[in-house]
Amino acid sequence: MKLDAIKFGLTLGIVWAGAVLGLAIIDGLWGWGAGILKGIGSLYIGYKPTVGGAVIGAVWAFFDAGIGGVVVAAVYNWLLGLGKKS
Repeated sequence: MKLDAIKFGLTLGIVWAGAVLGLAIIDGLWGWGAGILKGIGSLYIGYKPTVGGAVIGAVWAFFDAGIGGVVVAAVYNWLLGLGKKS
């Protein structure tokens, strides 16, 4: 069964953006996950445990995982077609 690359990319983008946003909120409120947030912040410029930083990180995460999801689905679909006879 082939994957719809756009829908797969959107799904991954939404899920990862939510996780990144949630992590910033949790770190901002309770200080949990600061090490992970620092690591992700080294990839996503402006990502911090603040309201603005959380939104910036979520936007970065959405596009990062969204594009990655499209690529993964495209490669999966390509590999799926390798074994089929025309």
